[in-house]
Amino acid sequence: MTPSRPLRVLQLGSPNGLYGAERWILALVKHLPRGEITSIVGSVKDTPGTDPEICRYAAGLSLETQVFEAYGKMSWGAVGQIRRYIRDAGIDVLHTHFYKTDLLGLLATRGTNCRLVSTPHGWSAQAGLKLQAYEALDRVIFPFFDAVAPLSPDLYDGLRGIPGLLRKLHLIPNGVDLSEVEAARAPESGSEPALPPDRFTIGYIGQLIARKRIDTLIEAFARLRVPGKYLCLIGQGPEQARFERLAHERGVGDAVRFCGYRADRLALLKGFDVFVLPSELEGIPRCLMESMGAGVATVASDVPGCRDIVKHERTGLLFKLGDAGELAACLERLAGNAGLRRTLGEAGRRFVYETYSAESMAKS
Repeated sequence: MTPSRPLRVLQLGSPNGLYGAERWILALVKHLPRGEITSIVGSVKDTPGTDPEICRYAAGLSLETQVFEAYGKMSWGAVGQIRRYIRDAGIDVLHTHFYKTDLLGLLATRGTNCRLVSTPHGWSAQAGLKLQAYEALDRVIFPFFDAVAPLSPDLYDGLRGIPGLLRKLHLIPNGVDLSEVEAARAPESGSEPALPPDRFTIGYIGQLIARKRIDTLIEAFARLRVPGKYLCLIGQGPEQARFERLAHERGVGDAVRFCGYRADRLALLKGFDVFVLPSELEGIPRCLMESMGAGVATVASDVPGCRDIVKHERTGLLFKLGDAGELAACLERLAGNAGLRRTLGEAGRRFVYETYSAESMAKS
């Protein structure tokens, strides 16, 4: 590495949407000192079509981007492309995220002077055998990295027993770009069809995938005895059709809105009365930090990661994973008590501002 020039770091993110991990990368890059570090946001384009969303968004922030093309589940053809780019572009550090980029990055940096750093964002629950094998292999290769920086205490504790890894392990708590939350303006009453006026609006932002347990949220919503209830689901994913069917089967299809991807998600977030994350597995969920940073009353499943942020009865409410009845009771309680919503929202906002921020994460 040459100290006379900025350190050149390639952040290799996922091509599949712009969700928590991808926004984590962008928040980190945005707050790194540009005079000391030059960040390049990259991704492996594994299917034909438009460039990965993380790269398109980063380009809009005037950041340097790099797209590698190698179609297929694991995209092994990208290894040579990444290695050549590391050499030609003078990359000093390759920062990878999740098992796919970890595996590609380890192979691509062999024979180069580039340092390799991984940030694990969590592991899949109830995964198929193939995914379990890939994630197990991911943990096996971590001792060959120069550093591994999990973003939550639970992830750190789960990795510290791997032989040869502890001295390379660095806990760097997740952070959120609170300036984005502050800049977003709540929609005016009646101006946004996704948020009709005079309704008790429950919201979710994230991927529509099995481990997010949106089925629990829809079931709880169906049981909720509140007039004018409305559920706004922002995000995309392979389980959307199943969740739509469930909403209609439970008789609440007309009160559930699937909004798809929304660039103005933070503005819509500020229009929610309650934000819910029913997930079965999280690292440190960015969506919770955003909802609490926006001062929105927050409810989450009582699982590692969520409980690190949501302190029951203090900064939000927790419910037993998969328990639609308990979630419905939490929502009914908040629907009938605007004062409690304000109290939890304000306490959550203070907690996030004091504990989690992208600036603190970047300094770490």
